[in-house]
Amino acid sequence: MNEITIAEIEKATCGTLIAGCRDHRINNVCTDSRKAREGDLFIPIVGEVHDAHKFIPQVIEKGCGALLTAEESAASWEGCDVVLVEDTTKAIQALASYYLEKLKLKKIAVTGSVGKTSTRDMVYYVLSEKYRTGKTAGNFNNDIGVPLTIFSFDDSMEAAVLEVGMDHAGEIHRLVDIIRPDIGIITNVGISHIENLGSREGILQAKLEIADYFDAGNTLVINQSNDMLGSAALPDTYTVLRVGLEEEAQFYVHDIEDYGEAGICYDLTADGKDYKIKLGIPGAHNAVNSALALAAAVKVGVTIEEGIAGLAKIQLTDNRLTIREIRGIKIIDDTYNAAPDSMKSAINTLVNTRGTRKIAILGGMNELGPDSPIYHQEVGRYAGEKKIDLLITVGEKARDIAKGGMETLEREKVMHFDTKEQLYEQLDNMFAEGDIIIVKASRSMEMEQVVERIMEK
Repeated sequence: MNEITIAEIEKATCGTLIAGCRDHRINNVCTDSRKAREGDLFIPIVGEVHDAHKFIPQVIEKGCGALLTAEESAASWEGCDVVLVEDTTKAIQALASYYLEKLKLKKIAVTGSVGKTSTRDMVYYVLSEKYRTGKTAGNFNNDIGVPLTIFSFDDSMEAAVLEVGMDHAGEIHRLVDIIRPDIGIITNVGISHIENLGSREGILQAKLEIADYFDAGNTLVINQSNDMLGSAALPDTYTVLRVGLEEEAQFYVHDIEDYGEAGICYDLTADGKDYKIKLGIPGAHNAVNSALALAAAVKVGVTIEEGIAGLAKIQLTDNRLTIREIRGIKIIDDTYNAAPDSMKSAINTLVNTRGTRKIAILGGMNELGPDSPIYHQEVGRYAGEKKIDLLITVGEKARDIAKGGMETLEREKVMHFDTKEQLYEQLDNMFAEGDIIIVKASRSMEMEQVVERIMEK
């Protein structure tokens, strides 16, 4: 982070300096008292359960030199610059917006029901072929994570790719108000969060908030092959760039070859030229994701050739189709999150990976609304249709995956466990050399623990 003055912080947040000196400077922003360092600006966030103002004494002891606070009593801390604001969450967002604008970066924002983190990673590698690029770390894609990501940037950077997530309508709007991206990418519109948004139409409108501040100088890049995006009536007030499996797409993806854990290969037709693209990461769905990244990068001055060179270097964020090996067993760790479409894609990767037995260990998927049992059963049936050798399900919601699996698989090829602990008791001698195992579920299931247990056995 570049240094900024207390005076700038006061102005950006519409706050009031109630202690300290406007000429003092900070070069790091912290919201986690455990990570506070000498000279930081500490911003205590007030959440539904915890109010971080109670940690102010701890951060002062660690040497934090400045506070952005909603409590006037903080003025009593001697030797500390204190800016009083009405709401610390709104203040950190306003400060991030001010700081990002100062950097004058080329900015790309990415959202989607599934695939947004992988696509974000791809955009980063593509942009990095030409520009010094910053990106969202981990899953810092919410009201606090996006500002903290922005504060990690400095004036050595020329471009940035930021992931924006949401659970409810209005959340992406709030995030892009901070970012004001030049380019927006929507990977797809699925059914994640449908219980909050009511319908896929509601999800579409929430995703389209990424373009709320767009004008003639902006571009929205969409997955044309997604049914909701392909049929959406989009305004003509900004440029729309369509990427997909249809010939009419401006970035046309075709002839995809899926080599399982060894990666994929596909042809791309764009601007009247044909390109052969190889990706060393698994998942046929990543063909369109990578083409979305290329299309967006072209709009900020990266050539397709440069972008392809960047894709050759890609490494995805952990727990997204990460290959782990032990005792001759391959484990495909895709435990970061799950939705019906991504579950099916993971199963495709499993069956296209060379091995003796193909085994899926699947947990439940969250926020799918009243039709959740139907979606889970659909995944189970799909696993059976792909003729996997063993389907193992874990948790209450995943019982419906097992139910669907029994419709298309022999009963002895389906095992259900109510808890991970019950599965652990059966792990001895369950797997053998040559097995390929994929592990996937929604984030709250913490199925990476299953991967760890298998690795330990």
